[in-house]
Amino acid sequence: MSLSKLLERIAQLVPVLLGVSVIAFTMMALTPGDPVQIMIGDQAITAEQEAQLRHDMGLDRPMVERFFIFLGNATHFDFGESFYHKRPVADVIAERMPATIELSLVALVVALATAIPLGVLAAIKKNSIFDRIATVGSLLGVSLPGFWFGILLLMLFAVHLHLLPVSGRIGFDSEVPNVTGFLLIDTLVAGNMKAFGDAVAHLILPAITLGLPMTAILMRVTRTSMLEVLRQDYVTFADAKGLSRRRVLFRHALKNALIPTVSVAAIETGSLLGGNMIVETVYGWPGLGRLVVESIFLRNYPLVQAAVLFYAVTYVLLNFVADLLYTVLNPRVKL
Repeated sequence: MSLSKLLERIAQLVPVLLGVSVIAFTMMALTPGDPVQIMIGDQAITAEQEAQLRHDMGLDRPMVERFFIFLGNATHFDFGESFYHKRPVADVIAERMPATIELSLVALVVALATAIPLGVLAAIKKNSIFDRIATVGSLLGVSLPGFWFGILLLMLFAVHLHLLPVSGRIGFDSEVPNVTGFLLIDTLVAGNMKAFGDAVAHLILPAITLGLPMTAILMRVTRTSMLEVLRQDYVTFADAKGLSRRRVLFRHALKNALIPTVSVAAIETGSLLGGNMIVETVYGWPGLGRLVVESIFLRNYPLVQAAVLFYAVTYVLLNFVADLLYTVLNPRVKL
């Protein structure tokens, strides 16, 4: 891709992000509930103190003025101060990001490691019992609500069987120095294998719950793509040359069949960030998704607006990466 094309694609992201900013700000501003009244609660304060608090939070300005202040500050990566935490929003989000990224990456690995083999086997064994079970399973995976499936897993493996932890990221008895913020890495750096195992145990259920819809989608894409590739002339020719079935499948067919899978996986990775709000809430996972849900209830406008903008930037960039990957895997396609 030429530099001019790359700059043109990047420029197309600007109106998208601007539109997301307008929608996020407007929806939060129009949401019923007063952040000041929520913060005051049952405390007895004077009208002057309430007015001062409203002024300090910038809520005494017109909505349009507040939006342009937010937009101007956002261009300098300044998202204001969290109403609840009394700290810069960027710092609060940065603290929660490692937990969300770690969960999303593990869910992505689980989805890819499960979906691709299942999709290939379902295509090879077309119309078999395995293919039918895999197809029904993929439909269920897409259809099951994340919160319901997560609660079922909690009841089975945590409450009844006592095999896995109920919530959290690591046990309270495990002390790990914060080096990167990623517990799997920090526990290995510290050489604490017991804490590493504890962190893995806490990750299993949330990662499976978060990765289930992606697994179902990628399995269907891989199966469909593999079936299409297996009907191509070059695969028939490879069979006619007497090549082993394994070599035909994995060297000739699978490479081309994975092109749509990789592209869809890049796009679906953005969906993991959006879906983690429910999963993190169900499992008490201390990530960005849970923080956003809490902030919505607290009417913590600056934090929600910044988080939504971050989600939008991530999703747009992942779509852009998906386009680039598609051109790399299939040189015939030009952006």
